[in-house]
Amino acid sequence: MKPQRVVDLLALVALALLGLSGYLTWVSADPGHGRAVVDFNGYTITKAPVTLALASVVAVVVTKLAGTALRRVLGGLVALLGAVAVVVALGVRPDGPELSRLRPELSDVITDKVTQSLGPAPWFALAGGVALVAAGLIAVLTAQRWRRPTARYERDPAASPADQWKAIDAGEDPTL
Repeated sequence: MKPQRVVDLLALVALALLGLSGYLTWVSADPGHGRAVVDFNGYTITKAPVTLALASVVAVVVTKLAGTALRRVLGGLVALLGAVAVVVALGVRPDGPELSRLRPELSDVITDKVTQSLGPAPWFALAGGVALVAAGLIAVLTAQRWRRPTARYERDPAASPADQWKAIDAGEDPTL
């Protein structure tokens, strides 16, 4: 499989995983004493994974239009965004006061024992971040082997503007 396709596939997988982490349960808070369990989805806890995924997909799309040097820079940016997603997935663990700020109904029971359990969302965010790091590194390492996207649409430098107009008048496309 071509490196461009691998980068595209990894970016799409990362977008799906990071986007899914925004909608799955990140933390569940059980206030106990028969009170209802409060679930916090990933987008309530942190908007970073979804934002990082969207920014990375935009960077991957731009690599298709860029030259080799810019591809390497954008690949490094994608790898950096993936590393930030990994840090967010491993580091964001809201505590009691933070949860009570997000959901005021927990503030009156925060003095009681609130049991927190992690949901699956941080693991999806972690996997998405790792996929982005891999996509960025592959883009950096293989940027010189990617096909130039603009070669098809460049005009023949030997053709004069008058010749191009004549080709257009004849119903031909001078860019082919």
